[in-house]
Amino acid sequence: MASLETYPLHGGQLRQIAERFGVPASELLDFSANINPSGPPPAVLPALRASLDDPATLIEYPDLEQTDLKRSLARYAGTKEENVLVANGFVPLLEATLRALNIRSCLLPVPAFVEYRKTLERAGVKIVPHILRADACFHYNPATMDAQRAEAVLIANPQNPSGVSHDSASMCDLIGIAAKKSMYVLLDEAFIDYAPENSLTTMIHQFPNLIVFRSVTKFHAMPGLRVAYALAGPALSAAISEKLPPWPVTTLASLAAIAALDDHAYAVRSRSENLTRRAALEADLKSLGLTIYPSAANFLLFQLPSGIDPDVFWQYLIVEQRIVLRSCANYEALPAGHFRVAVRTKTENTRLATALAKTLVHLRRG
Repeated sequence: MASLETYPLHGGQLRQIAERFGVPASELLDFSANINPSGPPPAVLPALRASLDDPATLIEYPDLEQTDLKRSLARYAGTKEENVLVANGFVPLLEATLRALNIRSCLLPVPAFVEYRKTLERAGVKIVPHILRADACFHYNPATMDAQRAEAVLIANPQNPSGVSHDSASMCDLIGIAAKKSMYVLLDEAFIDYAPENSLTTMIHQFPNLIVFRSVTKFHAMPGLRVAYALAGPALSAAISEKLPPWPVTTLASLAAIAALDDHAYAVRSRSENLTRRAALEADLKSLGLTIYPSAANFLLFQLPSGIDPDVFWQYLIVEQRIVLRSCANYEALPAGHFRVAVRTKTENTRLATALAKTLVHLRRG
């Protein structure tokens, strides 16, 4: 039997899983990491190869101000360079924000990305948990959240692990209520590229209590390069910048991100393909009797039918079907039997649906 300690803390941990179960990592099909299956935009690899032809790329320090990268990010997010902060991941940006704003208590709707709690705890922030209801599709309810007093609230749109997205109007209502209570809103938009109409990056001036966090590497399929950014009004941005270490992003990562962000056709195509593939996969999963939540991202959250042991289910898929899902057993306040699956290619999604059907039949037979 698996336990919370033996489930990987994050998706994409194929080496750990392969060693544990004695299967070749090359044989595992990974549905646990939410990465664009199209791979990086076409311009990324040529940009990296060209940069390596110039020794200065490695000999010289990265641009301390990351001017070109910030300009590209500002253009992509619809804001100004002075509002952009960059780092090699979401966690350093959140840590710097907590220090800059001297946040001592934070409302944390759960279930949520596991690094939220870990980062808040490391920073010594008092966590005020707020349980989101599965039967309400994990929607944020400003009325009930307002009853939980804290200095900040940390939320995601689309939400992780459900993929549920809130429209920009409802998010603005929530931020407006928080502003009246002098609460900062720390908004993680790591998967908003799949629903850009709901992004609040252009609202940071209207809401001085809003800090938006975004990722380049998930949507653009290059998590190995670690590029994330935050957006806030000039005063907040300057304060947070003081808490970030120098040279937070390498030259190679910066060049790759700029090339990726400039490929608008890639973004449009990725959103369209994901919409089609996600709908087909959702239909396949529903046909198996699984409970599915309405995702706007590149992943789906489902719950097993009663009577199926989730630990046995997860392990059987790995050992017998060579498929890895993201067990959500270590997501706080999430009922048992929930799993998250990435949306991959049409062929891979079909393989997943077939494997799930075989596994459920096998486990029901005992």
